[in-house]
Amino acid sequence: MTESSSGGGGSAKEPGDRGRTSISDGVVEKIAGLAAREVVGVHAMGSGTALSRTFGAVRDRVPGGQKASVSRGVKAEVGEVQTALDLEIVVDYGVSIRDVARAVRENVISEVERMTGLEVVEVNIAVSDVKLPDEPDEEPETRLH
Repeated sequence: MTESSSGGGGSAKEPGDRGRTSISDGVVEKIAGLAAREVVGVHAMGSGTALSRTFGAVRDRVPGGQKASVSRGVKAEVGEVQTALDLEIVVDYGVSIRDVARAVRENVISEVERMTGLEVVEVNIAVSDVKLPDEPDEEPETRLH
């Protein structure tokens, strides 16, 4: 890309604007996954069954595993200036799912936009399970609070 400048030689762009920055889907997925986990009422990310979460936790601990647990349950589509996100969450029993989903959206949008400069056009949330109080916690999620 060539830009013309009025006046003498040199580039019209500031040094920090010379070049292009691309952000991978995985980076956005990690940011969104961490932001979603910060919300009170989110028990886990990803598949709703306890067995699936357990297998996922084991897979994530294996060196060279397919996907880090921080981005499990998150899918991002990243374009030049915008991104869209799909999240799958497990909520704690007794919380308002509507309130948790709203808080997750707000926190994810805030953090992704702040850290990447991308516009988040949508955050779709699928609640795949509810963690009951008497269910054993087979996969301890790392709470960031």
